[in-house]
Amino acid sequence: MSTWSRNRLRRIERDGDPDVTPPRRRTSRVRRWLERLLVLIGVVCLGYFLYAYVETQLYQSFEDQQLDAILRTEIPAGSAAAAPRRRAPAPGSTIGRIEIPRLRVSAIIRAGSDARTLRLAVGYIAGTALPGEKGNVGLAGHRDTFFRKLRDINPDDEIRVTTKDGVFHYYVQRTNIVQPKDVWVLNATSYPALTLVTCYPFWYVGSAPQRFVVRATLAMPARAAAAAPRQLSFLN
Repeated sequence: MSTWSRNRLRRIERDGDPDVTPPRRRTSRVRRWLERLLVLIGVVCLGYFLYAYVETQLYQSFEDQQLDAILRTEIPAGSAAAAPRRRAPAPGSTIGRIEIPRLRVSAIIRAGSDARTLRLAVGYIAGTALPGEKGNVGLAGHRDTFFRKLRDINPDDEIRVTTKDGVFHYYVQRTNIVQPKDVWVLNATSYPALTLVTCYPFWYVGSAPQRFVVRATLAMPARAAAAAPRQLSFLN
């Protein structure tokens, strides 16, 4: 055996074969790559969250300004009398604004109930009545964004819906917890009603198993007038 071979054998016996990666070193390398992958996933998730949040805020701000500009021109006063049937709104169009003064809730209503619509706004459920009309207006929202505060809603709370056709004052009758298949809550009514739907429980992580439903009715003109001082005190 040559001197070079003997020296190499001695080094291998002392330090190990340089051509063979030790198990500990391989484990450390895999750990480093896994850490980098997890950091990358975290950055992507954070970036998506920030994008969705900024998009929602910009959409709400822009549509609020557009609606206010329309209302400044001329707006009829909404009444308890059922408004005439209007043409169904195009998907993605702006319906108006929903406000619950006591809970300090204010959000734009957008036609549709798809994922993008519910990320940007409160969704108007197609096929239901429009605000102010005789029948049942169906609105849906996520429990962790626009409808988060519905967990604190009470009977007789005012729900104000503003559209280019008027300002309509609804008052809460009751709340219910139902199953997702219980679509009867959106059935047409013989009187002007409003139904808000969100997922339940509010604290549930993942796809919630139930639905929280708020049913309200359109106020009589005298009742809406009596509510005016409460609205002013809220704004002050």
